[in-house]
Amino acid sequence: MNIPKDKVIELIRSKVGGEKADQAQNELPDTVDTDNDEHKNLLEKLGVNPADLLGGAGGGIGSKLGL
Repeated sequence: MNIPKDKVIELIRSKVGGEKADQAQNELPDTVDTDNDEHKNLLEKLGVNPADLLGGAGGGIGSKLGL
């Protein structure tokens, strides 16, 4: 699933903190692909489980975007 970088950064800022969000701003591509292994590794490095972006009980970005 492709997710806009700004939405991922919002999640990182709220769940992990500003320092990691700033790091994400510099390291993530404009569109984050949760099926791309490189993107998954970057997300994990930033403290985000890629599955959290897809929604579920935690109400990740996917649910906010209606995905």
